[in-house]
Amino acid sequence: MVYNIGLLGLGTVGTGTAAILLDPPGRSPLIAALNICRVGVKSLDKPRSVALDPACLTTDLEAIATDPEIDIIVELIGGTERARSLILMAIAAGKHIVTANKAVLARHGDEIFTAAQKAGVYVFLEAAVGGGIPIIQPLKQSLVSNRIQRVTGIINGTTNYILTQMQEAGADFADVLAEAQALGYAEADPTADVDGFDAADKIAILASLAFGGRVRYEDIEREGIRTIGKADINYARQLGFTIKLLAIAQWDQPQNSLHLRVGPTLVSKHHPLASVNGVFNAILVEADPLGQVMFYGPGAGQGATASAVVADLLNLVALLESKGEQPHPMLHCHHDHYAPITPIEAVESRFYVRFLCGDRPGVIGHLGTCFGDAGVSLESIVQIGYQQGEAEVVVVTHDVQEGHFRAALTAIHDFEAVDDIRVATVLRVL
Repeated sequence: MVYNIGLLGLGTVGTGTAAILLDPPGRSPLIAALNICRVGVKSLDKPRSVALDPACLTTDLEAIATDPEIDIIVELIGGTERARSLILMAIAAGKHIVTANKAVLARHGDEIFTAAQKAGVYVFLEAAVGGGIPIIQPLKQSLVSNRIQRVTGIINGTTNYILTQMQEAGADFADVLAEAQALGYAEADPTADVDGFDAADKIAILASLAFGGRVRYEDIEREGIRTIGKADINYARQLGFTIKLLAIAQWDQPQNSLHLRVGPTLVSKHHPLASVNGVFNAILVEADPLGQVMFYGPGAGQGATASAVVADLLNLVALLESKGEQPHPMLHCHHDHYAPITPIEAVESRFYVRFLCGDRPGVIGHLGTCFGDAGVSLESIVQIGYQQGEAEVVVVTHDVQEGHFRAALTAIHDFEAVDDIRVATVLRVL
C-alpha cells in the first residue's frame, strides 16, 4: 500500500525531508510506501533544490490538511497558532501527524493529543526534540521497564555554542552572540534561545513522556544566559565546573511531584554533560534499574532533523501496515492527566552566588551569618578578586531548599548595617 503525504512547509527541514524521500537507494525499503502528494509553500515562484513536480505545490495549506487523498500530514512550518490550527484540522479529517514543532506541542499539546486520541490517529514527534538524536521513541518504548528519575538535557545548540565559546575564547556574551548570528547558529532575534524558551518547550515534551503526565508550559521555572559574564566562566573553571544551560525534569519522591526547570547551571567537569560542547545536544536519562544512559548528537540542522522526520514516517508506515485495530499502546499518547508540580520554593539544589561588595572588614562574616540564620549550609565562601574597586565574593552552598536560599539573599539585601553588598550572579549547581 502507498501512503500519500501532505508536506506543510518546504524550508530547510522540509527540503531535507523531501530529498530523503526522493532518494530511496540504500535506505529502508519502506520508503517506497511513501508518496509526496502535495506540498504547501509560501510562494510558488521560489527556486527549489529538490525535484518536486510543480503541480503538487500549493499555497493553500488548509486544502492539504483536509484533502481526502492524503493519509499523513507532515507539519514543518513552525510557529504555534497556524500550526495548531492546521494540525487540528488534519486530525479532524482523520490524518496522522508527523511534526518537528516543539513549540506547538509544548503550548497546545493537551488539545492536540486529546483530539488525536478521540480520532484514533497518531502524532509522531521525534524531530521536535534533539534534532536527529533518537530520544522520543526510547522514552516511549526502550525505557518503559524503568522508573525514570531524572532527565537532564543540553537541548539548545545556540546557547551551548555561546557558553562554549565564552569558556574557550574568554569572550563576552554579546560578542559571541553576534558571532553565532553571523554563522547562522542564532536567529536575528535570539530570545527563544538565549532566554530559555526553546529549551523549556523541549523539556515539557520530554517530561510528559518520561513521567506519564501532561505538563503545563507555564509551570517550568525558566532562566536564560544573558547574565552570565566572563567572571562567572572563570570562577566556575577555578572551582572545577563548566557552565551549561540545562533543562531538567526530575521526580521529587518526598513531594510525589515533578520539578521542572531550565537555567544556566554549574556542571562538574567530571559529569557526562560537561564535555558536550559547541552546537551539539545531549540528553542524560537516569532511571531504575538502568542507571544512566546518554543520548548525544547534532540537535538541529537540515540533515539531522529531516532524518528524524523520515524515521517517524517509516515507523508510522510499519505501524499502519501491521493492521492493528487499536492504536499501539506504547506509541499512542494516552495519558490525559496533568503531572503534579513541585513548588520552586521546595526544590532542593546547590547554588553558586557571586557578590560584589564594598572592600571592608566583616563582609564575609555578615554573609555567613545571614546564610546560617536561614538554614543554608555553605560548602565554600571565598573572596576571589576585585572588579572596579569592589571585592568579589563567591559562595557555593550545599543542597538547600530554594525558599531558604532566597530568604538568605533577602536578609543580606535588607540588613541595615551593610548597604554595599549586591548580587552579581546566581546559578544552580548540578
